[in-house]
Amino acid sequence: MATTVNPYLIFNGNCEEAFLFYQSVFGGEFQYLGKFKDMPVPEGGEQVNDKDANRVMHVSLPIGNTILMGSDSNEQSGDVAMGGNFSVSVNVESVEEADRIFNGLSAGGDIYMPMNKTFWGSYFGMFKDKFDISWMINFDELEPLK
Repeated sequence: MATTVNPYLIFNGNCEEAFLFYQSVFGGEFQYLGKFKDMPVPEGGEQVNDKDANRVMHVSLPIGNTILMGSDSNEQSGDVAMGGNFSVSVNVESVEEADRIFNGLSAGGDIYMPMNKTFWGSYFGMFKDKFDISWMINFDELEPLK
């Protein structure tokens, strides 16, 4: 798999409605649709609140050679301003490539989530670069955390 770049859209509670609309136009099946209530409770953490439980944690819809991805904001992250509600998601072929791209693009920026293994099986990180552009770096070839 070659490195790919995909749009990632953030919504304020209507992500599922938006993606069902996009699916009705483009067709296809969701590769994944998960809600915040589906996330495991982090050690020492708290269960997702009722307001956020049914919001979309992640959804992906293939459209041609691109994957349109999205999620809802939550109480922890706060609502997003329309126009600032997207990220560029970069999927890479190795942990080393993920680290290289993450470290290069995040230099001088603001790291939200350092690169780390996730419960869904990816090596993943998020940041805004020094130009205020949001990025997500992802490598998918790991076993999910237990």
